[in-house]
Amino acid sequence: MRKRLVVGALAAAAGTLAIVAASYAAGHKSARPAAVARQGVLPSGSCASVTKSGSYKYLIASDLPMQGPNRPQTVQMVAAIKFVLKQHKYKAGKFKIAYQACDDSTAESGAWNSAKCTTNGHAYADDRTVVGVIGTFNSGCAKLIVPILNRAPGGMVGMVSPANTAVGLTVAGLGTNPGEPNIYYPSGKRNYIRVVARDDVQGPAGAMLAKQLKAKKVYILTDRQVYGLGVAKTFESAAKKLKMTVVGGPDLWDPKASSYEPLATKIKQTGAQAVYLGGIVCLNGTKLIKDLRAVLPKSVKIIAPDGFTPFQSVAQAGPAAEGMYITVPGAPPEKLKGPGAKFVKAFKKAIGGVQLAPYAAYAAQSAEVLITAIAKSNGTRNSVTSNLFKTNVKNGIIGTFKIDKNGDTNLAGITAYVMRGGVGKTYQTFYPPKALQR
Repeated sequence: MRKRLVVGALAAAAGTLAIVAASYAAGHKSARPAAVARQGVLPSGSCASVTKSGSYKYLIASDLPMQGPNRPQTVQMVAAIKFVLKQHKYKAGKFKIAYQACDDSTAESGAWNSAKCTTNGHAYADDRTVVGVIGTFNSGCAKLIVPILNRAPGGMVGMVSPANTAVGLTVAGLGTNPGEPNIYYPSGKRNYIRVVARDDVQGPAGAMLAKQLKAKKVYILTDRQVYGLGVAKTFESAAKKLKMTVVGGPDLWDPKASSYEPLATKIKQTGAQAVYLGGIVCLNGTKLIKDLRAVLPKSVKIIAPDGFTPFQSVAQAGPAAEGMYITVPGAPPEKLKGPGAKFVKAFKKAIGGVQLAPYAAYAAQSAEVLITAIAKSNGTRNSVTSNLFKTNVKNGIIGTFKIDKNGDTNLAGITAYVMRGGVGKTYQTFYPPKALQR
């Protein structure tokens, strides 16, 4: 089992590095959209129309999967960004700005697409009015776009992610691949920050949750994507440190499988008391949940990371989703205080009173961070990027935090939600100790 796991991990690492290398080799010529838009308007093939208030000099974009199971959440994230921009009257200090929401997914896959991410990255890099990008949602997509923006003509483009959690984007260590993170920064300088905790915090939080639910034996599944395999590894490491027995995995769940009942039967035979799903719901996740619950005893807990948001998508598994636990970095919307509580109240009213997606507030905070960096800059891309690394927020939408030299936040809380009545109900926020993060 260990030998197969090591071989699989090395193959995944090689695959990631090959994709990034191919992105470098492609160059701007082959990766540009067929029809390049004029400066200040990104291509309509990937991006919605420009949102603005009058004339503008600079453009910011968001890069999110707007199709498939993630859509309920990403639509809210785009609305949250627009909500913040409107409050600022589409100004960042003395600079007039505009916004375009861009899609990195395809209808066929219903998820982020590597070719789309690469094409979008070159579009942002080539349009010199673009001074910042909010995104991505999926870590695998970020690993393609970040290096393109890092060597953009006219200066590197800064990127602020409200949702990426893969460890290797910013540091080396548990759950990373060889060459990370330096391979994403060919210029030798950083251009990427995020406002959410990494998976070496989220994975341990999932393990703490399993321990609290009295699971002594755990089984780990993964979709083997960049994010999924990384969070599965960090969960595995922490589970062992918490004296739980890993009775299987990380095993692959094949997104194209027509049935997972044979896999569920295999898990049942191990006596596992909890199953961890390291991956994203877009990859046949609802079918996986249904088949696991059809075979496993009701006492077996199903735990997943934030790749299994939005809760609306998980709810499509019907009764099988009831009682499932999902961890998400950060505090739940109803626990935000001060400016955060005011944002939640006003934004919720603006979108019709529906339940807020976990990452809506983080998208809004990302917009605030980028607006501040632009306002403090001299109007150049490099200056905006430099100011992103000076981020020090006091009483912001998601609280008080700062960004370190690697681009990471010091906020470390991970909230577990439990599915009840088709929605995610706040269960508990975990703060994993450093000993579980290594």
